[in-house]
Amino acid sequence: MKIQATTWLTLSEMYAFIANSFLSPMKATTDMGLSADFWETFLPDAKDEKVKSGIAKLVAYANAVSNMSREEAVQQCSVEYTKLFIGPPSPAAPPWETMNKSDGATSAFGQATFAMKQYLRDIGLKVSNANNQYEDHIGIELLYLSEICRRYYEDIEGAQITKDCPLPSISDIKSFINEHPLSWVETLHGKIETAFPKGYFIGLAELTQGVLEGHLQLLSFEQK
Repeated sequence: MKIQATTWLTLSEMYAFIANSFLSPMKATTDMGLSADFWETFLPDAKDEKVKSGIAKLVAYANAVSNMSREEAVQQCSVEYTKLFIGPPSPAAPPWETMNKSDGATSAFGQATFAMKQYLRDIGLKVSNANNQYEDHIGIELLYLSEICRRYYEDIEGAQITKDCPLPSISDIKSFINEHPLSWVETLHGKIETAFPKGYFIGLAELTQGVLEGHLQLLSFEQK
């Protein structure tokens, strides 16, 4: 069963939204995540239990802050973001693969960082951002998947994909998901849950795991 072009586009857009939510604090101009209606229509036909549970948590969070002003709600979410992913003194839930897969790791720069650099180079990309994030940040790993899904969509729709950056195979995408974001997002989820069990990002992390697992299932059908 072939994955339809519209499914690739939907995956690309979902990964991009989630990735950017992990990469920078919420702003009043991009506060869709505080809308229960937004999450209720995010994946209305989802069957994956983690996706449904993650969305339910995000809807519950949005409803809980609905009595605040928009500015207060955004500020609360931004404070949570800072404590989880930035610090000081140190992030409660470091958002880098290296620090979630290596026991006792004190640096966010490791083998996973080098691996992600190569993945990005292979499709003609490199990290260039004001925060100088390491490449194995959860947001960057998800943006990589977003870009791959976008290119698959364009390929099906007849767009020209540069020969210098060939599309990764279905098998390669499955390996990437298994070996990188899906291999540590549950650990990240656990750290977020310890620090903010009723916060915004606990639902987002659970949703992320569900989307990755659902994508893997689709890829398995694609190979048959």
